[in-house]
Amino acid sequence: MEKYLYLALNIGTIILPFLWSFDKKVSYFKKWFALWPAILLTAVFFLIWDYEFTQMGVWGFNAQYLSGIYLGPLPLEECLFFITVPYSCIFIYEVLKYYELKAPISETIAKYISQLLTLLLLAMAVIHYDLWYTSVNFAVTALVILTHLWFFKTRFLQRFYLFYLIHLIPFLLVNGALTGAFTPEPVVWYDDAENLGFRIFTIPVEDVFYSLAMMLMNISLYEYFLGRKTLRPSLS
Repeated sequence: MEKYLYLALNIGTIILPFLWSFDKKVSYFKKWFALWPAILLTAVFFLIWDYEFTQMGVWGFNAQYLSGIYLGPLPLEECLFFITVPYSCIFIYEVLKYYELKAPISETIAKYISQLLTLLLLAMAVIHYDLWYTSVNFAVTALVILTHLWFFKTRFLQRFYLFYLIHLIPFLLVNGALTGAFTPEPVVWYDDAENLGFRIFTIPVEDVFYSLAMMLMNISLYEYFLGRKTLRPSLS
């Protein structure tokens, strides 16, 4: 039934990565101790943002595609989005780590890309200060990149950018489904008066950077929690 479309997208997003979590090669489940704190901390930040923008009408949800279950003011499906998507995306990141795949760029180039992105995003945030989604999204993404550079320098940035490019494939499919690429009406609608109005198919271009911020925050926290266990001295 169409009212379970968003819920089905959440389930479809996580089902295969979850089943493959127990594969002996990647052993994703053994890293849940770092994964879940990273996902939940990031989710809190983005859910607060989500709530505020929903209240402001910057975006909203089509009840036609929702189960009708709400957690506070937000649909259950929207809350699950911040769990299912990071879980599945970090699985992709872990597979890249297992096979030791890195982007064909040096750490220095990765640093320059990050610095350039930060400057461009901050400039766009200022220029488009009157567009809520554009300005806040670009500013937050810039601050997430800056925070990563401050605490982690260039650690795992090469792999992150490779992961980010690969993740754009499922991103286009899932976000396309949410923004009306395959349905008469979008599951999630946007007020184009609060964004640039440029779309990749049906997806606001801002979503590309929203995903960058969300995934970099998740992966930075994930790597931090992994590192804490690795660096913990043995009791034996």
